[in-house]
Amino acid sequence: MRPQSHKRNRITNKTLALIGVLVLGGGGTAIVAANANATVTAPRSGQRSVAWTGTVDCPDVGDRLRVVPASTRREVDRRLAQLDTQVAQAYRRLAWRRGREREVLDALRKQRQQNITRIADTIARAGVARPRGLDAMSACQIKSGQPDSGNGQEQSGGNSGAGQDSGGKDGSSDQNPPAGNGPARADFVDITRVRPNVRQPRDLRNSSRGSFSSSCGTNRQRKFNSDNVIVAPGVSNGAHHMHDYVGNRSTDAFSTNESLAASGTTCSNGDQSTYYWPVLRLQDGRQERDANAPGGGTEGNAGTILTPREVTIKFVGSPVSKVTAMPRFLRIITGDAKAFTNGTANANASWSCTGFENRQLKDKYPLCPRGSNVVRTFKFQSCWDGQNTDSANHRTHVTFAQADGRCPSGFRAIPQLVQRIVYAVPGGGRSNLFAVDSFPEQLHKPVTDHGDFINVMQDRLMRRAVGCINGGRTCR
Repeated sequence: MRPQSHKRNRITNKTLALIGVLVLGGGGTAIVAANANATVTAPRSGQRSVAWTGTVDCPDVGDRLRVVPASTRREVDRRLAQLDTQVAQAYRRLAWRRGREREVLDALRKQRQQNITRIADTIARAGVARPRGLDAMSACQIKSGQPDSGNGQEQSGGNSGAGQDSGGKDGSSDQNPPAGNGPARADFVDITRVRPNVRQPRDLRNSSRGSFSSSCGTNRQRKFNSDNVIVAPGVSNGAHHMHDYVGNRSTDAFSTNESLAASGTTCSNGDQSTYYWPVLRLQDGRQERDANAPGGGTEGNAGTILTPREVTIKFVGSPVSKVTAMPRFLRIITGDAKAFTNGTANANASWSCTGFENRQLKDKYPLCPRGSNVVRTFKFQSCWDGQNTDSANHRTHVTFAQADGRCPSGFRAIPQLVQRIVYAVPGGGRSNLFAVDSFPEQLHKPVTDHGDFINVMQDRLMRRAVGCINGGRTCR
């Protein structure tokens, strides 16, 4: 990284050029400058700067569920969404109520206990066994946010503003935070220092070596919302962060199979499928149109939203067998939006740079050399249980192939969706850091990246895709 000039790094009483300094207000926790070049307005009256990088760590109730009867799904989804909202609210309170951690966590435990009990009661009333172990999932804890360790990179500004009180009796404010709550410099690594780590299973004789691609654009029409129709159908702002969309034009929290099937598409081949992922933002302090909106600035997601330079949507085959058609309306989520607190069992983030894609990062953002672009890659699950288009936790009906490329017992190979998203980040991320949108308490960690897909291809188009993949042809 080039050394920064003294003039650019100057700190005055009106500007801050801090790395990882939090501006805390009633609306939440905010990192006002995530890189050495950023210059932002000093905290408003009633806000204070505090170097606190902790977060709230709660058990993921939705991931524990295995059976949710159809008649109860709407109510269960609504209650799960309330759990997410309660965690986000507790995170914001903890950010400025220092010394009151026990009080905030106890109140959160009581709120969660009520919702969890009602989830279990709702499922039991439908005539199935009451879910076990949920009662023990109400308590949460404080988790370290892994504050900036420097990572050997040049920095400026340091922690000079930490601990300075700029007004207010308790540092609280009714104003929304001016920027996001992450990431830390330690979340980035120079891609040129990463060793090649990509290995592919060897193709066997019966492999399916073809591919089928849909050209669906890069969301230049700027279709964004903070819904998640797979995980939280019928719930506005169910994701608590903004999503980019390509493909189906109508997707939001209230979409149904019928509305998706009736919708137009941005895909040139008529593919009506829904493809969405968290937006990527520069950490530049700029206010986008969602600055005061749920899922945007009110929840710590701030900065310029980057439009992808390129989006590739490709379906590929299995290295050991032919593939079978996906059912229409199959839903797949890959990665875990809560992987920072849940752990990495379901994490499937993959970050790299053009020219270096034999080096993939799971828990770091890449810093790319000059002339290289940032790349996100999602490789979705490629094995299906042959029966269900979704499951109670939105995971168990599909899975990944084993290390040898074969599907586990009880699963069959389907076309694997591979999404490659390229961004022209200024300076490869060195002149402006960047981050994915996230739940507030997930601190924009790269490991929380994820993708979502609903197959809405008409059966004829899916048959063509399978024929191309199994026949070894490259088709669009």
